[in-house]
Formats: sequence, structure tokens, C-alpha cells
Amino acid sequence: MKLLFISLGCDKNLVDSEFMIGKLTANGITLTDDETEADIIIVNSCCFIGDAKEESINTILEMAQQKETGNCKSLIVTGCLAQRYQDEIKKEIPEVDAIIGTNSYDTILDAVKETLNNTYYKCMKDFEGFPKIDSKRSVTTGGHYAYLKIAEGCNKRCTYCIIPYIRGNYRSIPIEELVKQATELVEAGVKELILVAQETTLYGIDLYKEKSLHKLLDALNEIEGLKWIRILYCYPEEIYDELIESIIRNKKVCHYLDMPIQHCNDDILKRMHRKTNKKDIERIITNLRNKIPDITLRTTLITGFPGETKEAHEEMLEFVDKFEFDRLGAFTYSPEEGTPAASYDDQISEDVKKDYQLDIMELQEEISFEKNEQMVGRILEAFVEGKVADENVYIGRTYRDAPGVDGYIFIDTDKELMTGDMVNVKVTGAYEYDLIGELV
Repeated sequence: MKLLFISLGCDKNLVDSEFMIGKLTANGITLTDDETEADIIIVNSCCFIGDAKEESINTILEMAQQKETGNCKSLIVTGCLAQRYQDEIKKEIPEVDAIIGTNSYDTILDAVKETLNNTYYKCMKDFEGFPKIDSKRSVTTGGHYAYLKIAEGCNKRCTYCIIPYIRGNYRSIPIEELVKQATELVEAGVKELILVAQETTLYGIDLYKEKSLHKLLDALNEIEGLKWIRILYCYPEEIYDELIESIIRNKKVCHYLDMPIQHCNDDILKRMHRKTNKKDIERIITNLRNKIPDITLRTTLITGFPGETKEAHEEMLEFVDKFEFDRLGAFTYSPEEGTPAASYDDQISEDVKKDYQLDIMELQEEISFEKNEQMVGRILEAFVEGKVADENVYIGRTYRDAPGVDGYIFIDTDKELMTGDMVNVKVTGAYEYDLIGELV
């Protein structure tokens, strides 16, 4: 049987997808990228914001056509959209043969077997524990880096976010299990582990009754053959001294931190139900840069949140200009049904949201270019990610760059390199978001 697997949404969803693919391929199912020849089509869906929801629905509808025109005998929908809109999917898209919730992906083989026998399948487990997968992941990121999901769910209940309702409360995966997963990944060729969760900084608070991300870093740092450990999704108010010390102490941990602040205005932060304020965010950024001078800080912002005034927007611009994040993404607010913010009276027009977003990204482009220019002359270690066609130029990624969201360094060399190689590169030039370099 041939399987087309489509994974949408975030890197945390991708980890679930890779476990499912590993389970199915271990049981004799082969992968294809041609939907017309696939016997089984699985869409691991997303519904975090409106655009993601629309993409998921359109993808499912497109794949549903293969029940008529292709070989598809089983169309399965998993992930966040399946969890949130299980009844609507069954009613509106009858071509779907199985619906599996976010904490039920370990039943994927059962779903395939049942649906191939023309039996409708549905599984929605409670948000307790984790799916038990008894086969190895099938890494889809190219082999030299992989995401390690260290926890599931979230307790924060930000007023704009649907995640706690479709992923449950915060649940940490035990350190020994994560070390086992990480070791298997490294033995399979992975050199960079990227730690992800809805929030990584609270890791261990449920299992060990204290924040324990620093202990996890200590353990992962001991894995032979692992080169880099990168941390994403650190809520600023939860960054603690032992974590900073472990980043400094453990040489494999990249001096890179993804710290989504969403806004700086205290009134907006309060309405978002964020557990921090402008003064604390400023203190945390200053502390990180004082203790780790070469740290790269990434953040994300939401523009057009209900009640955001022109003055609040200007305050955000001044904040970005002052603190000069190395990496920054701004996203327009998306009102998600079922969240408190969606019912706020003072919604902002789409045009204003986009204007605010453009203002921030234009400013960030200038900041990013200036920071990249400051890198000229430095020698950086880089992963080779690929090659520019018909040129002696390779595409690389430094410790300052997370895959998929940050920039690249373009490496000029006559030497033949392979994807996944680690090389030293001298920076010779800069673009707004990318660097130019030559092999040392």
C-alpha cells in the first residue's frame, strides 16, 4: 500500500507526523509524493489561526477528490483541526474515513486497517499522558536536524489562543524518555536537536515540581555525536537563572533563544492574559544579553489585537527600535472562536492590522540588516543545507538561524560539500536577512 502523508502547521505537529509515518512504514506501507497513486492519504491538520484553518480545510477537500479520481481508499484526518471540528468534518466532508485527535495518533495503524476494510474510524482520547508509539520516528527534515518535542499542551490560557482546548494542559515528557529519543535520532545521523513545546521554559514543572529544562540540557549535552541543541518557545516570564547558566555551561547549546513576547504595552499584555509586563520583558532581555553577549534573540509579535490603539502600536515600534531583536516575526491577530479575545467588542479592522504589521516588519528589516553588517569579518560555524543550482554556492545555517523561520549564509567555495556538513565560514557580506561568506 502507498501512503501520501501531508503534515501542516507547526514543528510540534511535524513530530507527531514523523511518529505516525514511522509506525506505518515499519508495518510495510511505503511513502509516495503522488496523490494520484496513493492508496492512503493522511492529512495532519492545523487550526491555530484562520489562515492555517483555511489551508487545512482546502487540503482535505483537495485530497477528498482522490477518492473519485485517484487510487485513494482511505482518507484520514488527524491533528488540531480534527480535534476541534470532528463533528463538522464528518458532516461536511463525507469522503473522510477516519478522524483522530491530537492525543490519539498512536492509533494510526488501527485507523488505516479499519478504513481499508470500509469501516469508519474515530478516536479522541482524553488529554492525559502521551500516545505510545512502539516504532522509531521517520525524520522528514533532511536527516541532520530534528525537532524534539519535550512537552504537550499549555496551562497559560492566553485569551487569543485555542491550543489548550485542543491539546490539553501542560504535560512534560520524562527526561529519560527524551534522552532515549534524542540518542536514537543522533545514532540515525541527526546533529542538531531543536527543543519544542507550547512552552519549553516550564518543562518539568508537572513531573518534578520545579522547572527542569536546565537538567534536560545537561543530559542532552552528554550525547556523543550531537553538535547543537537549540531552544524554541521560551515564555519570557519563565526564563530563570539556572536555565541561563546551563546555556552558558553546556557547549552544545546554541546561544539562541526564541522568546515570543507578543506585545510590550501593559494594557494589551493584560488583555492577552500574558503573565508579564513591559518592565519585566526589558529586564529579561537586558539580563540575557549581559550574561550571554553573543546570544541571538528571536521574538514574535501580534498586531491588531482588540483594543490596540495607535499609541500602543507606536509604543511597540519604539520598543522594537530600542531592543533590536536579532530575529522577529509579526503576525496579524486572528479571532478564534471559543477564545475570550474573539468576543471582545473593540476588534481592529484587517487593514489596520496589516498596516501595523508592515510598520513593524519594515523597521525590523532595517535592524536585521544593521545586525548582519556587524557580522562581517566574523568566522561562524554553519550547517550545509543545500546548494544553489549551477553555482559554486552552498546554502548554510549558523547558530543564529533556526530552520524555516530565520535566514541563511550563502557560502562561496569550489570545494564539494554535502548537506549536513559542518563548516567554518568567514562572513564577507550582508543582506537584510541573510549573510554571504566564504569557506575557511
